[in-house]
Amino acid sequence: MAAAVARRGSFSDSGSDSEDSSLSDSEEAFAKGALKPGLNVVLEERPKRRNDTDGLKQCLAEFRQQLAWVERLDVTLGPVADPVAQSASASDAVDPENDFQREMSFYRQAQAAVLEALPRLRKLQVPTRRPDDYFAEMAKSDQQMQKIRQKLKSKQEAMERSEKAKQLRAMRKYGKKVQVEVLQRRQKEKKNMLNAVKKYQKGLSDKLDFLDEEQTSSQGNKKGNASQRTKKGPNAKRRYKNQKFGFGGKKKGSKWNTKESFNDVSSFQSKVAHNKGPGKGGRGGKGGKKALNKRPGKRARQKMKNRAR
Repeated sequence: MAAAVARRGSFSDSGSDSEDSSLSDSEEAFAKGALKPGLNVVLEERPKRRNDTDGLKQCLAEFRQQLAWVERLDVTLGPVADPVAQSASASDAVDPENDFQREMSFYRQAQAAVLEALPRLRKLQVPTRRPDDYFAEMAKSDQQMQKIRQKLKSKQEAMERSEKAKQLRAMRKYGKKVQVEVLQRRQKEKKNMLNAVKKYQKGLSDKLDFLDEEQTSSQGNKKGNASQRTKKGPNAKRRYKNQKFGFGGKKKGSKWNTKESFNDVSSFQSKVAHNKGPGKGGRGGKGGKKALNKRPGKRARQKMKNRAR
């Protein structure tokens, strides 16, 4: 037992020694700068901000060129005095958090620059107004504008299609609603009539008004349909058949003889009746002149083919 405890103690001592040696090795490597970037990240201090006015002035002197004012057109002025603020004796300080005051200060500063620069430009005879016949080239080409027009047109057509679809859906909903209302009304009328019939059968009522109402409603429907038919007239199919086949009338026995047609002999022709027309002769209908375009016989046709070969 004591030997086992001794072994465990020796193992723990050896593990702690190895950890200490690895830590010392890593510290030495870090001191030498041999550690590569990975899990060990060295945090650098943030650089302090500084206001180097001398350096900025030097850069500005390098950028500045000794050119005429017409080439530079730079104007540095403060904002124009606000007459409203003067009358109200308000302070000139602008609150940067107030959007309206900030934008108004920008506007007044631009106004002061314009009031200063315009007289100088007129003095130098530099035109400041665009002529009436000024033609400026468009920033975008005609092809690009055509594409934009087509895109806008397609969007407009898509919107019109969607609007038509919405209208159709609304009309279908309205049609279904009307149909449901008509069916409900019919069911209600039918239910009322059945209840009235049951009451009459049981002897609870001796009135037959529901029959009169039904007859009047059916007669009204028939009259309405007849008036619609008279107003509308025949449909297109009926009109086409009337134009093609006539307007009806007697069909059976239309070719029968009558007394007048039997006595009428104005269209009688004796030659046709007795088989004596042209190309017909004598009895049996044979004789007369032969047909001009008679087809040759089989042997004659074969001879003609042989000659042609």
